[in-house]
Amino acid sequence: MGTQEGKDPGIVTTVRLNQNRPLPLRPLQFCLMFLVLGLGISIVSVNMIRFLGDRTVGPVARSNIILPCFEESDSIEKWIRPPSNLMHKMNDTELFWRASFVPRINQYPIKRVPKIAFMFLTKGPLPLAPLWERFFKGHEGLYSIYVHSLPSYVADWTQFSVFYKRQIPSQVAEWGMMSMCDAERRLLANALLDISNEWFILLSEACIPLHNFRIIYRYISRSRYSFMSVFDDPGPYGRGRYDWNMQPEVTLEQWRKGSQWFEVDRKLAVSIIKDVTYYPKFRDFCRPACYVDEHYFPTVLSIQLPHLLGNRSVTWTDWSRGGAHPATFGNSDITEEFFKRMFEGQSCLYNNQPNNLCVLFARKFAPSALEPLLELSPTVLGF
Repeated sequence: MGTQEGKDPGIVTTVRLNQNRPLPLRPLQFCLMFLVLGLGISIVSVNMIRFLGDRTVGPVARSNIILPCFEESDSIEKWIRPPSNLMHKMNDTELFWRASFVPRINQYPIKRVPKIAFMFLTKGPLPLAPLWERFFKGHEGLYSIYVHSLPSYVADWTQFSVFYKRQIPSQVAEWGMMSMCDAERRLLANALLDISNEWFILLSEACIPLHNFRIIYRYISRSRYSFMSVFDDPGPYGRGRYDWNMQPEVTLEQWRKGSQWFEVDRKLAVSIIKDVTYYPKFRDFCRPACYVDEHYFPTVLSIQLPHLLGNRSVTWTDWSRGGAHPATFGNSDITEEFFKRMFEGQSCLYNNQPNNLCVLFARKFAPSALEPLLELSPTVLGF
């Protein structure tokens, strides 16, 4: 009798060398059974790993977590969806750069309903908001609203108001200074982020609409020109404000004046916010008594794109009382006769044809004018 040691450490197998004694069957059956069972488990395990690995580990992680992010950021939705929150973190340089993106193909790959952007340049509250709420009612999808107020002002609009969460990041705007034009450019740039905005109207808290929404939308959308007042004033309040340091970018012959309150289309809006050529000249050399908000946009656009300008404003103001500011109208001024005088005798060119509908908005109206305006608006203003 002898022994034999296996090569694997710790395992010793003793075999009795007895040729005359048969091998026991029960231990052999147990060994064969465990061998077959182990082999079967191994085969099943390998197949299960392959099966579950293909269906669970790789694709689940990629499809449920990673792929949707890439699919969303790479889709057209990224470019056509308006910002969900107007209070972004971009500074003016970043904002103007982002807003200056222009498609080079004129036809949109989506069903685009063009909207009017109503841009309110205010100090704080909008006392005439109830009138505007009535004006906008029922025309959702055809307009958007942007409000630039003092940074310290905290609005308290309810979620049911058209002005709810429509404030944009703002800075202090001083009358007659370049900061006023900065605020207007800021409004334009934020409105340009919505690809559906096609026309842009600058308004103040003292402005009111003179017609219902349908008339104003049709008038703006069918016009071949933008409505910005542009004229050459040879007097002391026009050319007399010109600084010779404006040359060579702006000559005296190119110097223009106009109303602060304008309507421009998308092409002109982009031209305004992307300007880096004329901006430094007006910032440095048009200071009171040169009021830059009356000269910057009219001069630049008349140089760059004069063929797109209607050379008139669609916002009515009364300068008959003289002074640096137009007349303000309060409670006692608001009568049917007041509006009759306003509308009488209007004459202008609309798409190069004579027309008697020339103004769409009016200013300045005091908070006390709200009650009589609400009373007269159904019969006089049409809403």
